[in-house]
This record gives sequence, C-alpha cells and structure tokens, in this order.
Amino acid sequence: MCGIVGYIGQRKAVPIILDGLRRLEYRGYDSAGIAVLEGENGETSLLVRRASGKLRNLEEVVRANPLEGTYGIGHTRWATHGRPTEENAHPHRDSKGNLVVVHNGIVENYLELKHELEAAGHVFVSETDTEVIAHLIEKNFKGKLEDAVRATVNAIRGVFAIAVISKLDPHKIVAARSGPPAVVGLGDGEYFIASDVPAILNHTRDILFLGDGEMAVLTTDGVQLTDFAGKQIKRAVQRILWDPIMAEKGGYKHFMLKEIYEQPRSVRDTMLGRIGQETGRVFLDEMSITPEEFAAFKSVRIIACGTSWHAALAGKFMIERLARLPVEVDYGSEYRYRDPIVGPETLTVLISQSGETADTLAAQRESKAKGSKTLVICNVIGSMMTREASGTIMTHAGPEIGVASTKAFTSQLTALFILAMYLGQQRGQLDEEASLKLMQEAAQLPGKLERILSNDDIYPELVKNLHTAKDFLYLGRGIHFPMALEGALKLKEISYIHAEGYPAGEMKHGPNALIDESLPVVVVATYDPEDEGSRVRYEKTLSNIQEVKARSGVVIAIANKGDEVVAKMADHFLSVPVTTELLLPILEIVPMQLLAYHIAVRRGCDVDQPRNLAKSVTVE
Repeated sequence: MCGIVGYIGQRKAVPIILDGLRRLEYRGYDSAGIAVLEGENGETSLLVRRASGKLRNLEEVVRANPLEGTYGIGHTRWATHGRPTEENAHPHRDSKGNLVVVHNGIVENYLELKHELEAAGHVFVSETDTEVIAHLIEKNFKGKLEDAVRATVNAIRGVFAIAVISKLDPHKIVAARSGPPAVVGLGDGEYFIASDVPAILNHTRDILFLGDGEMAVLTTDGVQLTDFAGKQIKRAVQRILWDPIMAEKGGYKHFMLKEIYEQPRSVRDTMLGRIGQETGRVFLDEMSITPEEFAAFKSVRIIACGTSWHAALAGKFMIERLARLPVEVDYGSEYRYRDPIVGPETLTVLISQSGETADTLAAQRESKAKGSKTLVICNVIGSMMTREASGTIMTHAGPEIGVASTKAFTSQLTALFILAMYLGQQRGQLDEEASLKLMQEAAQLPGKLERILSNDDIYPELVKNLHTAKDFLYLGRGIHFPMALEGALKLKEISYIHAEGYPAGEMKHGPNALIDESLPVVVVATYDPEDEGSRVRYEKTLSNIQEVKARSGVVIAIANKGDEVVAKMADHFLSVPVTTELLLPILEIVPMQLLAYHIAVRRGCDVDQPRNLAKSVTVE
C-alpha cells in the first residue's frame, strides 16, 4: 500500500525520488518523506524532510530546505501504527541519526522488540512500528549495512518491504522483502528500488523482482541479490513492455477516465494470440499444467478480493456453462481461515490485478500446500503470485493508476472467458462450431466497447439530479448480478454514496422496503435474444422494473440497444450492443463505470485517490 522509491547513481536523487513518489500516489497515502546522503566519506550528512498530507506538502518543505546528493530513499505512508503526522512519516531514524529506513508492511512483534530496545537505552520518537526496524539495524550494525539489515529482518515477524541507507556505510541502498512487493530497476550506472513498476518506468524497463526472503544491495557498480541467510541469488532481468506514456493521463482529466477509455485496447490485448481465428481454439502458453490435467479436474475454486471477486463470480457462470465443472468462489481474506477442502482434483484460480494482494497470495499458498494446482490471472509480469503459480494468464491491461479498477476488471472478465473456453474444449464440452461462434462474438467486443464510449456525452446531464442521492440500489440476475455488485462498488469507492448490489429476484425479500422517490435503482436488463434462458431472465427483470416504478423509485436501466420496452419503462436508459450472454458483462459494466465517475466528479470527489483506499492491498 505504501510507496517506496530509492535511487543511486550520478544524477541528483531528489527530483527522481519525488517523481517516483508522485507516480505511486495511486497506491494511497497520508504522509510522505525523503532522505538523502550529502558529501563524501568522513563529511557525509544524512538529511531528512517529511510532511503530513499530500506529496505537494513535502515538495514545499524540500523547496524551502533543499537537498543535494546522488542517492537516497523516499516514501509515501499509509498509517497503520500511529497517526498520519509528520513525526510518524517515513523515513525513520535510529537513535544517533546515522541511518534511515522506509517500510511498507506491518511488524507484528514490534511492541516486544520496542520494549527490549528501550530497556537497552534506545529512545523512540514516533508511534510507528517502523522505527523499531531503524533501531534494530543500529543495534546490529558492525560495519556493513547489509549484515545489519540481514540480522534485523531475521528478528522481525510480519510482512515488510524496506529500504535503508546509512552514513556509516555510504554509497549503497539495502532493500529487503517479505510480503509486500519490491522491484529493482537497472539503468546505465544507476539503479532504483521501488514498490511498483510505474515509479521507475521513465528511467528503465529492465526490472528485477525481489522474492519473499530476499535482499538487494544497490551501489553505483551494480546490484547484488541474496536471501536472508546471505546466499547469493541469480535472477534473469525482466523487460517491461509498458510504454511510460501509458501511465500518464494523456489529456484526460483523471486516470480513471483514461483507463475506462482504454478498455477496448486492453480487452483486445488480453485476447491477442490466445484464440485461433479459424477454429476458435484457445491457446494458453504460460502453463505447467498439461491439457490432460485440465481435462481431469473435477472442480474449480476461484479466489479473489474486491473488484476481482466480482470478476470471479462472473467467471463461475462462464466456467460452469462452457466446461460443465462445478465452481466455488471465495474471498481471499476468508479462504484460509476455514481449512478449505481442496486437493489435486481441484484447479485453484487466483485473480489479482497486482499479483501481490496479501490475502489472495496467502490463499494461493494454502491451496498449493493442500496439493491443488494454481492458475493466476494477473496484470503484472513477474509479480509474486505469477512466480508461485503453475500457470498464468496475463491480462495485458497496462498500468492501472486509478484506485477504482476499470480496465483491469474487464480484462479479468476476458481472461476468465478464455479460460472457460479452454476448459470446455479440453473436457470435450465445447465443439469447434460453438467455439468459433464464441470467438467471433469475442472479437467484436473492442468495437462494441468503442461504440458505448462514443456515447459518453449523456452522463453529465444524467447525473445532475442523481449526484445528491444518499443511497443507490443495483439489481441484476444471473451473470449480471456480479455486475450489479461491481457497479455499486464503483459508486461507493469514488463518490462515497452508499450503494448496494442485489439479486433482482430477491427484491421481495427485503429491498422493496427501501424504495421511494428518493432512491435511484440501477437495473441491468441486458439479454441474449438467441438464448432461451436469457430471455426468461430478461422478462423477470422487466417485472422488477415495474415493482420499482410502482413504488416511485427512479430507474436507470442498462439494456440492449433498441430495446423500446425498457426505454419506455425506465426514467433513464443506457444502451449496450447485443452479444452472447456470457460476454454481456464486459459491455454492461462500462455505463456503470461512467455513471460512478460522473457522479463523483459532480460531487467534487478525488476520483483517482478516494479517501481511505489504496490500489494494492499488500498487508492483511
């Protein structure tokens, strides 16, 4: 969740570090700080600048009290231990001011360690668990910073990614990871450490991903990787293909809006090279799971958190329909605490945009320990979950900066559809004719998404009388119920309006009591005209619209283009092109994303960085 950036090289460190922190603002934070070492051996000064609030406050502090130096570390903090004040902001010093540390994560045994250090004479000045790390490194320092860090991380319980510099062992940055992500960037005589790729993408695309229990020592001569026991590690460099411009706003008012408009491309890129144009056959290359093993699985377990969990719910419908395999969907945060029944006959699918979501990663390890093969749907090459998986489906959505996920979500839906087709083909449930028809429908998705987005000028007028509502209700049936959940989540995340997604068939079991003239109700009423079950569901959804109208509720309907029946019944009508039932979610979620976005803008909310939320939840 917190952002870490470090630089060592020949250039001035402060502009590079501040720029990197700015590119990590999407992760969420409440204070920021930076430290650099100035001068040569014997006359070095370790200087720290910190500020609560937004990064601009730190930039003002640095302008008033400039820092020089060619290496240093910076941090944006999300408060876990201690209030979001300047005193609790990172970097944190040791007792003598010889070293500083920045930290992402939680030290679970910090009180025990703090009491031991206080008994030995250490004086603490903050409320944070991170300060314990600085004092422990001070205690363990015997001349080499990496040895002191190694001794320290072996004494810590919890999850952490840290970066450390010291004037007693200058011209190096030591980083370590156990849980939250950390990446090392390789330049020409300069090196970087960061918690996420976008922070350093403007400077290098050559990346080393630190694994759990690993350390990196960065100097101007290069990078040395070891484990926590000191054993050297050799790892291939990963080349990141994202264009740095993809992480910029590109003329859009917000990253979220830009990413909504990138969905035609991200959906296309997720399908690219995976579906045969002439046969509809699906190709999954990054697998150590054999086709025979795919055919032999007796069940599927999908695990995810947040928006990815909604994608998982839709994936259940896709896999059960196309592969005829039973599917269970679990929250990552709940899965391992109930001793799940899973084994070699079950395929466990993990969904995570970052590939570093702590709860989902823990669930992956739980499934592996019980003998289940794990397959990860992810957007970040080289992330921890992809490295530990038996197979991966990369979504190729590109960097997603907005905290509220949009293009990553539709790419996840696309990947799940591809997986469902593949399982169906391997199990003999999906013949060539059916596969080809599905492939042809999928190939039209990018163009249909573009048509939906070309009609975005209706939303500013639409939300004029909706943005003051205190509650929203979202309704859907079948595979469209997860989209109602996701639509409600989007509104909650960025506009701070209470919203609830509900199965439309459950209206009589409670939600009808909420409906009056002040309650906007978003109804997903799309359907596939060629699918009998879809038509039946649609007819029942029409009855739900009538129930809402009979109680004076305000209906915002999302339905097929040209559906005059729904258009006449609804107060507001948002249309999407017709496609096969299992692909409709990829289209129908876009109007709900745009609705949430325009309501949030109208309410003056921080769309890209909503309060109390972070992009990547890397601690439990």
